Amino acid sequence: MKRQVCIICRKPLNSGIIISGKRICKCCEEKIINTQMNTDFYEYYKNCIKKNIVQNALKGEEINCQNYHL
Repeated sequence: MKRQVCIICRKPLNSGIIISGKRICKCCEEKIINTQMNTDFYEYYKNCIKKNIVQNALKGEEINCQNYHL
C-alpha cells in the first residue's frame, strides 16, 4: 500500500483533512487557516492546492462554458 503524504509538505500523514482524495496534514491545515492573504505563503499554499486538487478534479471532465451567462 502506498504511504499517504501531505500535498503541501510531502511528509507522511498521521492526521489532517482529505479533499477530493488528496490529503493535507494537520500542521499545514493550521498554517493555511492562519496565513494572511497577499503573502508569499498564501500564494504557495494556493498554488499547491490548485496543482494537486483542482487540476486533478478537472482531468477527464469536459468543461463547457458556452451556456454560462453573467
